[in-house]
Amino acid sequence: MTTILPSLTVVEEARIRESVGRPLALQAAEEAFRAMAEGRAVVPPPIGLELPAARGEVHVKGAWMEGAPHFAIKVASGFYDNARHGLPTGSGLVLVFDAATGFPRALLLDNGYLTDLRTGAAGALAVRLLAPDRPLTVAVVGAGTQARFQLRAMADVRTLREIRAWAPHPEGAAELCRELQEELGVPATGAPDVAAAVRGADLVVTVTPARAPLVLDPWVEAHATVIAVGSDGPDKQELDPRLLARADKLIVDHLDQCARLGELHHALAAGALTRDAVHGTLGGVLTGLVAGREAEELIVCDLTGVGVQDAAMARAAWSALEYHRTSATEY
Repeated sequence: MTTILPSLTVVEEARIRESVGRPLALQAAEEAFRAMAEGRAVVPPPIGLELPAARGEVHVKGAWMEGAPHFAIKVASGFYDNARHGLPTGSGLVLVFDAATGFPRALLLDNGYLTDLRTGAAGALAVRLLAPDRPLTVAVVGAGTQARFQLRAMADVRTLREIRAWAPHPEGAAELCRELQEELGVPATGAPDVAAAVRGADLVVTVTPARAPLVLDPWVEAHATVIAVGSDGPDKQELDPRLLARADKLIVDHLDQCARLGELHHALAAGALTRDAVHGTLGGVLTGLVAGREAEELIVCDLTGVGVQDAAMARAAWSALEYHRTSATEY
């Protein structure tokens, strides 16, 4: 007797981009952080692989949400010399598995698009929950792909009054500003240094692979919201540990993971604070377990990227792709 195994569907990047956008990603982010806060997610520690000779890094993350028909494993890479070869920095894929049998059901060849989308959605969720509900002056440190995903998603949840961008290469910041000013209709200018970008900003977003602090404590306003996105490995760091120690509220996406990989990791290692200083998780704010912004206070949010985000994103993407496939068949 021959056993017929479930088929594996391979989906190319173009189709994924057509079917999945920012609104769906924000819904998936809410689902992911709510599931974590309510204890309904199985989230193993991520795997990180460094390839120093190629200035490359690979992250493997996955999770399952209770009751979901699928679980997902994501592989995402960042190779920072790829521009020399005319290639994007990031790439990757997502595997979707049947949660009842363990068999793979889909291979999403997204080239890192779903990771970029879900990371931007997490930043937007943090802004919605933690930033004041008024037009915001935004400083963005970094001008790569993720800077664009962050600012576009944040513009969906808050009015952006002004964008100031800094990048190691001024032409990158200038291009980002031209692009987003045209797209979002928000005045955007390049800053000569990080201090000039950050001083006076209501919202500070860091999206770099830096290995040493770029944003120093004295530059950040007492009322600012700081969203740190780039530090997703033990050697990465964008924020001065003193900034985390000064924060009125320190929010993390996943406490144990941030203590190993994120800005929190460096603040703990420097002796600037203890784990007890963490106010709570982003999911805790979302579900009301802890308070979000309550006054003109300094809030720092450490986002390292959690596997449950990838699982929720994969579930949303697979559902959208299935819907589009069925609709196309019907017509």
